[in-house]
Amino acid sequence: MLTVEPAPSASPTPKRPIYESSTQFRNWRFSPEQLSQLRSTLNASAVAVIRNTLENEKPGSSSVVSFLTVEEEHLLVKLYVTKITQLCGLFRFPEEVEATAITYLKRFYLKNTVMDWHPKNVMLTALFLATKTTNNPISLEAYTTHIPKTAPSDVLDLEFLVAQSLGFEFAVWHSHRALWGMILDMQNIPDCPSDTKPIYESALAHVRASRLTDAELVYTPSQIALAALSLAAPEVASQWSLSKSPSEPSSSLLSSETLHAVVETIKSLITSAGHPPHVEAVREVDRRLKLCKNPEKIVGSHAYLAKKAEEEKKAEAKRNKKASETSQAMKDGDPFGNELIKAPIGLVDYDDEDDD
Repeated sequence: MLTVEPAPSASPTPKRPIYESSTQFRNWRFSPEQLSQLRSTLNASAVAVIRNTLENEKPGSSSVVSFLTVEEEHLLVKLYVTKITQLCGLFRFPEEVEATAITYLKRFYLKNTVMDWHPKNVMLTALFLATKTTNNPISLEAYTTHIPKTAPSDVLDLEFLVAQSLGFEFAVWHSHRALWGMILDMQNIPDCPSDTKPIYESALAHVRASRLTDAELVYTPSQIALAALSLAAPEVASQWSLSKSPSEPSSSLLSSETLHAVVETIKSLITSAGHPPHVEAVREVDRRLKLCKNPEKIVGSHAYLAKKAEEEKKAEAKRNKKASETSQAMKDGDPFGNELIKAPIGLVDYDDEDDD
């Protein structure tokens, strides 16, 4: 009688965290060195374009222009991060809207520079977009009416540009949500304080401070949340971390050490950079920005009008070409311009159907 040996049981495949399937994990995480290089490249490219535009308008004019540095651009964006917080307080938007709008603003300036697009209108557009993507909509009229010197066009004119710069990737994973999960977990930890509200409020303040840094562009939401919890209640954070560690210490030692190092780095980042910039310093940067802003982006300037004329010329040429092709197709007896010939493969061929 033949006996069949049971197949050896394969070790279960570790579950991949859902976060690692997100566009945030794939497309919006960088090392500090990568962020520095990215911003430096954007800044140098913008300076070169603006310098060339100024020279074309008036030779020698760019020599007296003091262009913004990478650090100055970053400082200006940081100021408008704080403006998002102020506006969210005015409209009483929930935490999710504020955090999402701040993320949108930061991501926008990983693809653009303030010398092309001033953060004020980008900030207003990012916040309005965030109200929609987080399902907290507000009418454009109600939104702009409560913001001084703001017209609906200030928001709508940049909405597609902002969405395009985000790669139309609107979902954001936030550290304040991860922190709330940790607070709920704490209720199952022995000797945990019975009143966790003070710990949560203190940690949430650190999470909010982290939004003034590059933390979310480098670290995961849970790492930032743990760092914030550690700043608020170090012993509780340590207990929570131990409760989530694997059962075999030998296999988790290096991982625990690495996590501890990451958390300490984030804590240092929050305490050193998680505060609003000095207004006077930013005011000086903004004053200089008016002198070195890309002329092609200033409505009514010579460079702006010249660029618009060039774009219209190209669009007109494209329209003329299309009209010529259509006219020729009509003469050839094909009013569809050969579109049927170019139809995608897979359309039903009625000649091959059964004649039942």
